[in-house]
Amino acid sequence: MAGRALAAIVSAGLSRFGKLEGFYAREIFAQAVKEALERCPNLDPKRDIKSIFVGHMMESTEHQGHTGPLVADWVGLNPAPAVRLESACASSGLALRFGIQAIMAGLADVVLVGGVEKQTHLATDDATEYLAMSADNFFEQWHGFTFPALFALMARAHMNEYKTRGEHLAMVAVKNHRNGAKNPKAHIQREITLEQAMASRIVASPLRLYDCSLISDGASCLILTEPGLAKRYTDNPVYIMGTGQASDTIGLYERSDFTSLRATVLAAREAYEMAGINPEDVDVAEVHDCFTIAEIMHYEDLGFCGKGEGGSFVESGATEIGGSVPVNTSGGLKAKGHPVGATGTAQAYEIYLQLTGQAERRQVQGAEVGLTHNLGGHGSTAVVHVYRSSG
Repeated sequence: MAGRALAAIVSAGLSRFGKLEGFYAREIFAQAVKEALERCPNLDPKRDIKSIFVGHMMESTEHQGHTGPLVADWVGLNPAPAVRLESACASSGLALRFGIQAIMAGLADVVLVGGVEKQTHLATDDATEYLAMSADNFFEQWHGFTFPALFALMARAHMNEYKTRGEHLAMVAVKNHRNGAKNPKAHIQREITLEQAMASRIVASPLRLYDCSLISDGASCLILTEPGLAKRYTDNPVYIMGTGQASDTIGLYERSDFTSLRATVLAAREAYEMAGINPEDVDVAEVHDCFTIAEIMHYEDLGFCGKGEGGSFVESGATEIGGSVPVNTSGGLKAKGHPVGATGTAQAYEIYLQLTGQAERRQVQGAEVGLTHNLGGHGSTAVVHVYRSSG
């Protein structure tokens, strides 16, 4: 299987990310689907789309479950089978993986995959509580651990073990805000300085305000086909070459290493082997920067640099547009936003743009191989995909 395309992306859509007042989640998802269909005029959605997989983490936010048939109805795709998938912030990364599996199994030759979340209407305390449900309720949430606190523990461990500095974390934020300022669909389209990041208030020491991703509304989707059918729908498909997923303990307290996320290492290994590539072959990557320390750890766990070298790696400029492996050209969760159910396929949307030369001011020149990395919880789920351009 190594080096053989698993599926093809023939189109993609993304809503604006941010505070989308006056819209329900179903309407936001319809915005993303509308763009994907407009990009793919050769597709007859009612005739061609055989299955729908949608990532949606928190039904409590709108008191609305049964998201699969709900969005199928609102985008006019009944009676195609539709299902909601939940794996915390990796929900739509998982939807993408399920779509690939449906194509590989021969159950469908064209599928719609995506994700959506509506969160900004919630009080901060409520949003924090719902998000914390992705951790261990009885042994973490009940004792006051929020996600900033859990990732702060990882940050402190990484700093103690590898001399990572607060400035390294801030450099991730500065880079991602610089990229987000070039993304017309990002939640925050504003650059920040290193001094601003370092002076922002403490959220959970050592993490500051600019080290934390955003509570956002948004939706994303992809149209996948069997590889041999891709050119029927587009002259410029993106091929999915590898997929990997792994799990780890639900509780951080059960892990032997706080400076690495084992699920990421294993999921990446599976995806690399399937695609027949090595980390140094990746031209552009979207990784799950829910907190700046997470991005630094992902550099190491994905093999972009050695263990403990993540801080110096971002400091070197390697992850900038124009560097050896540009990371989070979209602005990442940090600036583009983090509507949790939509994040995984939003990452794939950015890679689709990059590999088809449509990323405009943030385009990575000559990009042919892309990677997405989507995390659920504090590393209990990791999903990694590898992509290759058709050029």
